[in-house]
Amino acid sequence: MLLINRDLAKVIIEMAKMWPVISITGPRQSGKTTLSKLCFPDYEYVNLENPETIDRLKADPKAFLTNFTTGIIIDEVQKFPELFSWIQVISDERKSVGEFILTGSEQFLLNQKIA
Repeated sequence: MLLINRDLAKVIIEMAKMWPVISITGPRQSGKTTLSKLCFPDYEYVNLENPETIDRLKADPKAFLTNFTTGIIIDEVQKFPELFSWIQVISDERKSVGEFILTGSEQFLLNQKIA
């Protein structure tokens, strides 16, 4: 697999030292997942394309998210829009930086109205 060196990786890692939630958006197959895994290799990874993952998440979003204590990459976050509120609540409670890395469709995320 050809991996393109991305200067953006350094920026993302630095931003995660300042902010609790980082969002990486872009078109399909543009390298969002690869970039997030490269930047945060020790983080847990969940893909919301997986129906079983969505089912577990919908059953108890707060419990699902609080199980991850070392950071989490949530791929295809647009598949469960209600998740944004839960992430806000948890990140406000914990006050940790770089805890949530979100990837997803830029078109969907641009159309969301997040308070």
